[in-house]
Amino acid sequence: MAGSESSHRPCGQPPRRKRLHGGVVVPLVVILSISASACDDWTGDYGEGSFESNGERIYFTATSASGEPITRSGGAFMMHQRGACVDCHGSGGRGGRVRMMMWSFEAPDITWDKLTQVEDHEEEPGGEQHEDHPPYADGTLKRAITEGVDPAGEPLDEVMPRWRMSEQDLNDLLEFIKTLE
Repeated sequence: MAGSESSHRPCGQPPRRKRLHGGVVVPLVVILSISASACDDWTGDYGEGSFESNGERIYFTATSASGEPITRSGGAFMMHQRGACVDCHGSGGRGGRVRMMMWSFEAPDITWDKLTQVEDHEEEPGGEQHEDHPPYADGTLKRAITEGVDPAGEPLDEVMPRWRMSEQDLNDLLEFIKTLE
């Protein structure tokens, strides 16, 4: 048929794509809009008044009600601009398997009861013993959040970001973590 586009294409060539006004390829527009909406929804779509406390807001969005920036270094989100506690530890703080891109890791349970228990020795694969550390307390949990160190002074796993926030925001986050059951 003269003047119509043939559905036949030579082997090895991608299918023809219809162009939108302005010459933008349709699949590219679709990919970009999906990517943009996924990035905007990285930590959820929480509106004003959605949180009962500043600590809860920080836990779910990594933003402070005061407008103070909450930034981090390292951690599982080093490739992304955003990320919050909830993204690894879950809404109830129980942690679990977290999958990101082409790798995964086990996020610990950070409910207050679990954090304040004395750890038992656990044998890890290869016969290695998991070292115990004392239970967390307010000061040692703050240190874990900001410096990435457990109560025994040992470094936490490198997937844990080191968060930078005001002392008030850190206190508010600690108080919220204490409510996780």
